Amino acid sequence: MRDLSIVIVSWNVRDLLDACLASLQRARLSLFGVDGSLPSAEIIVVDSDSSDGSVDMVRESYPAVQVLPQSQNLGFSRCNNIGMAKASGRFILLLNPDTEVQPDAIGALIAYLNAHPDAGIIGPHTLNSDGSHQSTRRRFPTIWTGIFESTWLAGFAPAGVERAYRMLDTSNGAVLDVDWVQGSALMLRREVYRAIGGLDEAYTMYSEELDYCRRARRAGWRVVYHGKAFITHHGGQSSQQAAEHTQIHFHTSKLRYFRKHHGTAAYALLRTLLLAQFGWQLALESLKGALGHKRDLRTQRVRHYWKVLRSGLKAKP
Repeated sequence: MRDLSIVIVSWNVRDLLDACLASLQRARLSLFGVDGSLPSAEIIVVDSDSSDGSVDMVRESYPAVQVLPQSQNLGFSRCNNIGMAKASGRFILLLNPDTEVQPDAIGALIAYLNAHPDAGIIGPHTLNSDGSHQSTRRRFPTIWTGIFESTWLAGFAPAGVERAYRMLDTSNGAVLDVDWVQGSALMLRREVYRAIGGLDEAYTMYSEELDYCRRARRAGWRVVYHGKAFITHHGGQSSQQAAEHTQIHFHTSKLRYFRKHHGTAAYALLRTLLLAQFGWQLALESLKGALGHKRDLRTQRVRHYWKVLRSGLKAKP
């Protein structure tokens, strides 16, 4: 059995995917065979019906990489599950195509999991494109987190809500137990996959890694943040291609998480509050547009908020 399977789900980010694979090449992983002390690895790219030549680029530039092209855009969770079902490694790294891995990062993650058999999932210290820290370690969200996160009320959130959720009182360079880590780079041991299965495919995008880490924690596994293993995450490149749907996906996934793990009452309360917020924003932007203030911008925002309200933010069962 190989040490590691790296699963990358890609959709129309050819150049970023190229940079990601080049960074893995620089990490000197041993593909399809053991090379001394280097971890033996395989890389699986699940292409979600890209139209930018991604599949041809991988086949031509990285012939050792397995490519699984899909005939339609199946969503992040489904494509990761396709890759995990194909994976053969003792560990599986779910890696976004808009990341670049520093040479020692993967070895550090594997070494930690080898030394701590009770740790089931581990995530690295993630950096923004400019080298600044990107917050990727979390506590489980409370209903207060759900109300304030990524809404216009975020600026009014009590300091303690954000501080607790994002673990701002802990060191960025520490190695510590967390509730969940961001799915841009998430390594799990095969035993976790065998115990709890793949990602919940009812999450089209967002909250799938939160849900997965919660299921792993519930099954008795530790989730760890490794502050000394670095990757760069350029962030949100695929979702920007469908920006008008991103907010709908984000909030419906959040609502599904709360219904699944906190019950229908929490789901109903949070959905009502979120719809009320978007209704208020729609009314406010309509008024500003009627008064002639940045009319084109107001028209764009009104259309956006109307689409969100028309969706009803109905989470999948």
